[in-house]
Amino acid sequence: MMNYNLFGWEFQFNPVAFSIKGWGVYWYGIIITLGFVLAVIYGIKRAPKFGVNPDRLIDCILVTAPLSILGARLYYVVFGDISFNQFFNIHQGGLAIYGATITAIVIGALMCKLRKVNILSALDLTALGFLLAQSIGRWGNFINQEAYGSVTGSSWFGISGDKIIEEMDTDQLVHPCFLYESLWCIIGFVILHFISKKRKFVGEIGVLYLIWYGLGRFFIEYLRTDSLFGGSVKVSMLLSAILVVLGAVLLVIGLKKSGNTNDEKKYVEVFDKVEETISIENEEKSGEENGDNN
Repeated sequence: MMNYNLFGWEFQFNPVAFSIKGWGVYWYGIIITLGFVLAVIYGIKRAPKFGVNPDRLIDCILVTAPLSILGARLYYVVFGDISFNQFFNIHQGGLAIYGATITAIVIGALMCKLRKVNILSALDLTALGFLLAQSIGRWGNFINQEAYGSVTGSSWFGISGDKIIEEMDTDQLVHPCFLYESLWCIIGFVILHFISKKRKFVGEIGVLYLIWYGLGRFFIEYLRTDSLFGGSVKVSMLLSAILVVLGAVLLVIGLKKSGNTNDEKKYVEVFDKVEETISIENEEKSGEENGDNN
């Protein structure tokens, strides 16, 4: 059992949910899995409205998901304070969201190419899934007493616990950075969900994700005291800044290109676009058949 203090509410909680033949199953893993499953369900449900075949999307996910876990671990090992000999010792903790995200984008793009899935549409779907999964998954950090910041100086606002007290050498409350990011991600998910119903260009949601998540993570990472470093630089803070700049450039390019299209096509609903495409294909097919008959 571990002691926790969340906004002045003190309680005890066991990070291990249950054991199977002596192998502990942690709440952290359960929460991460829950976020992933909900994100997949959401993505599959909305896939047709993005012009993506759900079955092919599942194929991409089945390959990308396990490799993303390895990517998250690799990122942590490279920039953390553990050796490569402990790479597969994941059950003791040590995964980085940015590592998973980067791996998912790279491997996901390759799988989309192999399964003939529109990469940019899949990226839009994935971005929404990322935000949903991250908003839930961050609560796993709370259970592990991770992703926290500096002392708040408040008598009630903040978090604390056995592990935090040991690492910070203080029993004062610290910033609940996990909560900040969880709220930032769920707000972003809701906003981008509605924007996705009327995309101005394919790939827009993926680009907005880079800007939204990168911006929030930059400031949240500034508060954190358990960050991963590359020399004297907070790696995730630097990467966040790069993503914001990259996202802004891609957004300007995308909006400029979409502005060159005619007004009729400029603000087409995603699901209308899919139906329109199917209708055009059927008309072309019918015309070809009539041509053959003539």
